[in-house]
Amino acid sequence: MKKIDIFNHIWPKPFFDRLIGYIGTMTDVTMRSGAVPMMTDLDRRFQVMDMFGEDYQQVLSLASPPLEKLAGAERALDLGQIGNDSMAELCQKYPERFPAFIATAPMENEEWMMKETRRCIEDLGASAIQIFTNYSGKPLDLPQFEPFFEYMAKSGKPVFLHPSRGANFPDYLTEDRSEYEIFWTFGWPYETSAAMARLVFSRVFDKYKGLKVVTHHAGGMVPFFEGRVGAGWDQMGKRTSDRDLSVVLKALERPHLEYFKEFYADTASFGSTKAIEHAIEFFGEDRVVFASDAPFDPEGGPMYIRETIKVLDNMNISDATRQKIYEGNAKKLLGLK
Repeated sequence: MKKIDIFNHIWPKPFFDRLIGYIGTMTDVTMRSGAVPMMTDLDRRFQVMDMFGEDYQQVLSLASPPLEKLAGAERALDLGQIGNDSMAELCQKYPERFPAFIATAPMENEEWMMKETRRCIEDLGASAIQIFTNYSGKPLDLPQFEPFFEYMAKSGKPVFLHPSRGANFPDYLTEDRSEYEIFWTFGWPYETSAAMARLVFSRVFDKYKGLKVVTHHAGGMVPFFEGRVGAGWDQMGKRTSDRDLSVVLKALERPHLEYFKEFYADTASFGSTKAIEHAIEFFGEDRVVFASDAPFDPEGGPMYIRETIKVLDNMNISDATRQKIYEGNAKKLLGLK
């Protein structure tokens, strides 16, 4: 069966060259990305892809962090346009390798946000838009982001939710930075889960019917903590005395756990069988899609692809379920032929 890797990352050469021109020396997360040949070298990407046969395909998306974090709000639109144009061109040139791409829009300027989102969906043919769990520390349920969610719900195209948190987010209030890269290992799954909760409880899914959101890394923490998310949050307000949170659940049209189960999740869990099993159990076999998070493994590309395929091939699921995860769900979600 075909294997459509729905969430992996690239910095196309025109994008990378412009980024270098803007920021010069790479640091922290950008240093990691810039040092991986598969991120910027198309020949190396093809070599890695060929390791997994002609049925392996990639849906392209830009790597984190948010464009605004990379080069500031003023340059975010320029970087987004270059990155999106480049990915669209790669899909046109190599359709058998790259059947679709996920665009990225600058989100901190509402005019630019909507302009680039519409251009990517309506003109470039993007299959989805990637956003991040916060923008300069601002949550996604602020009014400034509502036009985006409204448009995406009407378009029928999914939103891909990528975590974003840096070392400047400390683990303890008495410190000024996160130690040992805890911000990434545990912070990113928390970021995903927190963003999911904010979207649910702010009634974004009630307001914008049909909105589809794909969570990176198997749904963050949510599948593992179904009991806390479900029965635990049934008691919302019992732990808070300075405001009445009981009205939050009453305002929702349905039980809150139903909303959480309607997110989609990918299999990018760095080779963790249990993470993927939990994702399938929680979201259901129709809402889990194959993804590797390549090329951010110790081998610079092949390891996460190889290990994720190994997990799925050895998992105790039916071939019909396996086919859905490898390709069927992605085709439906992205509108691929």
